[in-house]
Amino acid sequence: MSSLPAWSVWALLSAVFAALTAVLAKVGVAGISADYATLVRTVVILAVLALLVPLSGQWVDPRSLPARSLLFLALSGLATGASWLCYYRALQLGEVALVAPVDKLSVVLAALFAVAFLGERPSLREWLGLGLVGVGVVVLVWRR
Repeated sequence: MSSLPAWSVWALLSAVFAALTAVLAKVGVAGISADYATLVRTVVILAVLALLVPLSGQWVDPRSLPARSLLFLALSGLATGASWLCYYRALQLGEVALVAPVDKLSVVLAALFAVAFLGERPSLREWLGLGLVGVGVVVLVWRR
């Protein structure tokens, strides 16, 4: 069997950490506001990255970055913050086993946005997988 592509290993690790994030956040958000919980999470992430980037030799002067990159990274940061605020609020109100999978509808939406805005063209097999994710979310939220 051939080895997995590097991107898929990182994506699988991302999924593992996202799953841990949901379970740990559900416990952590109990008894405090969802917005404050998001702030604490953000401060922890900022502190870790503030250490990691310079220690790994990846620091560059932000003024040397292209304005377009800075703009889109800032917009991405705003979208991330909005996502986190909504996610923590959902975790306060719902079960992890439902909130986390519904949140993964972002997989389908990201693919649709990539087609619309980046010109990406998923294969039939990829569309099938995305459709199954979408159907799975519908099954989870469907109430009789």
